[in-house]
Amino acid sequence: MNNIETGKIGEDIANKYLLNNGYVILARNHREKFNEIDIIARRKDGLLIFCEVKTINSEGYPIEFMPEDNLSREKLNKLIRASSLFLARHPWAVYEGSGWQIDFIAIVLKNGKLADLRHYENL
Repeated sequence: MNNIETGKIGEDIANKYLLNNGYVILARNHREKFNEIDIIARRKDGLLIFCEVKTINSEGYPIEFMPEDNLSREKLNKLIRASSLFLARHPWAVYEGSGWQIDFIAIVLKNGKLADLRHYENL
């Protein structure tokens, strides 16, 4: 399985996880300039969520790096810029009094199947 396939599986798992936890998915793989937002969702309380998903796939051997290791300061800054651009173009997306935040979902696959999912809120 290549990195693109691994990433797609991880994003599908994250999408399903968010839906199962009451989020409404507004967009997936949304592009702003040269940056991409993996998932844009709305939480039950109206909070707008910009979500970054990182996935690794282990073929059964010990894992040297975790998905969290792939979230660099540079990637987070790009996500902040993309989120800000989205909000500038779509100010209606933030409900009055609800705000927005950036979340991170780390997914570990073992032989292509979900082994672990960690959701970090409000980076």
